[in-house]
Amino acid sequence: MLILSRLFRSGQFTQLNRRLFSCTASMADSLSKLKPVVAVVQMTSTPDKEATFAQLSALVTRAKSRGALMTFLPECADYVSETREQAVSLAEPLEGPTVSRYQDLARSLKMWLSVGGYHEKPENTEETKRIYNTHLLIDSEGTIQGVYRKVHMFDIDIPGAVPSYESSYTVPGSRIGPPVLTVCGKVGMAICYDMRFPEMSVSLVQQGAEILTYPSAFTIPTGMAHWETLLRNRAIENQVYVIAAAQIGRHHAKRSSYGNAMVVDPWGTVLAKCHDTVDICLAEIDLPLLHKRRSEMPVLSHKRHDLYGQVLSNTVLPADSQSEYQFGAHSVKSTSVFYRTALSIAFVNRKPVLPGHVLVCPVRVVEHLTDLTAAETADLFLAVQSVAEFTKKHYQVSSLTIAVQDGPDAGQTVKHVHVHVLPRKRGDFADNDDVYRQLEKHDKNVKASEWRSDEDMASEAAVMRKYFYAQ
Repeated sequence: MLILSRLFRSGQFTQLNRRLFSCTASMADSLSKLKPVVAVVQMTSTPDKEATFAQLSALVTRAKSRGALMTFLPECADYVSETREQAVSLAEPLEGPTVSRYQDLARSLKMWLSVGGYHEKPENTEETKRIYNTHLLIDSEGTIQGVYRKVHMFDIDIPGAVPSYESSYTVPGSRIGPPVLTVCGKVGMAICYDMRFPEMSVSLVQQGAEILTYPSAFTIPTGMAHWETLLRNRAIENQVYVIAAAQIGRHHAKRSSYGNAMVVDPWGTVLAKCHDTVDICLAEIDLPLLHKRRSEMPVLSHKRHDLYGQVLSNTVLPADSQSEYQFGAHSVKSTSVFYRTALSIAFVNRKPVLPGHVLVCPVRVVEHLTDLTAAETADLFLAVQSVAEFTKKHYQVSSLTIAVQDGPDAGQTVKHVHVHVLPRKRGDFADNDDVYRQLEKHDKNVKASEWRSDEDMASEAAVMRKYFYAQ
């Protein structure tokens, strides 16, 4: 679950999202006053990539002429192959010409695109017979702002339908979220079969999603039985908009798709639905209405996590998506942060008791452990567990001291609950309990000259990042 998308590895995604995060407040303010129009595409992809792109381009251009700010494309937006071997042979990397054409189209029309299903050729040269089923979000400047690789594989054999064993030619993804702030709201990315797993939708909503999108190429038997029911359920139970672009009709002799692309509002009402042909439909996204529904019926806050647990997403976010983080009354530069999840950060220590002494804290500033939500508590200690694992590995130790100082009488000097993680070796203290005495006083009455430099801390964080962000 610690493997990130190729854009994370290259650093490109981090740089791009830094810019995106910087405009989050202004974009969110604009969205609260407007009702952006979105378009949903229903198309028939074939093995002919040129003909498929021409169809797609015409539909997106029509959506622009009708006032759409963002257009959602279905799964297999680039092609539908006749064989598994063809699916693999036609695939391209993210830097390939097909993605470049999507980017050029978005840029020329000044429109956001959700490319709901792209056959991505893996960077890993060992994967020569399998590909990724990848969902891309591209902004109106042609910049990729989100990458999601389908995590649930459609391996089924239903009477009356063509058997499908997606895992035989597709590599499952390894991460869920985070939602991407777009011109129409915070979009949680998924693909087709993912809609059958409500835990995934809950995870995306807990991370802030206002829109769930399920670009699909549904089979006709499963579509007739479950398509609209599943989409409306996901909207109602999570109080979100659900946008589902779809493939329709006969792609080739062996495969056909159900269609019925639609937009569902947080009350479960179908706002727009495509006819039974290649088409687009449009709908307004009313975020004030969404939040009104959530305040009138606060389902999300009524959940009894104490009875049935918490759905968590082991999602690693780019540490540099913001320049600094708040730690009590202090700030921590992002260069000192080596691990970040949706709710927690881990960073190197300015005045360590021992080499490798690091800190883990919730992103939200709270003074006591009991002030954390259930989700924050679980995320914090899962983060501590991950940090502990790689701290042991890096410092080649078998023991750690893991400590929480809750309140000043327990030695807490920063009013922000945090966890100390220290690698331990035999004989590092004359008496083991000395470590707690050192923790209590290590950052008190420290002269400016005794603090570590930003460069030294950044250097240590860069080394630790290699364990969490694959290169």
